[in-house]
Amino acid sequence: MPTEPEPLTLAEVARRAVEICDPQDTDAVLGDYFIQFEDADEPIRAIQNLEERVALAAEGVDSDVSDPSIAVVNAVILYLAHRRDEFDDDPDDILRLAARAEWKGNPPEVVRDWLSDRGVTV
Repeated sequence: MPTEPEPLTLAEVARRAVEICDPQDTDAVLGDYFIQFEDADEPIRAIQNLEERVALAAEGVDSDVSDPSIAVVNAVILYLAHRRDEFDDDPDDILRLAARAEWKGNPPEVVRDWLSDRGVTV
């Protein structure tokens, strides 16, 4: 019996998060970040240590964890993992809601600036 809707994989959610954060596909760091997830075909809801896995991927491309695009893509992955109903929503809405969820409405200044550069306010 088919599952409706089909479960989202970590790779699908990571791909969507990277597309939201880098729609022009110009950020090489985000490209390197996604490579770590491209073969992750397990359902995202079945991953027990998702936060840790995302943090390790971030450290793999941004060792001092200072790049705001990595912080935001992490937030988007974690947000979409719990809100799969919003997977195809407007990217700006997803960015705003993910930032609110991750930083309880008060993201670090560098993240606020990164979002603001994209026309997104938290």
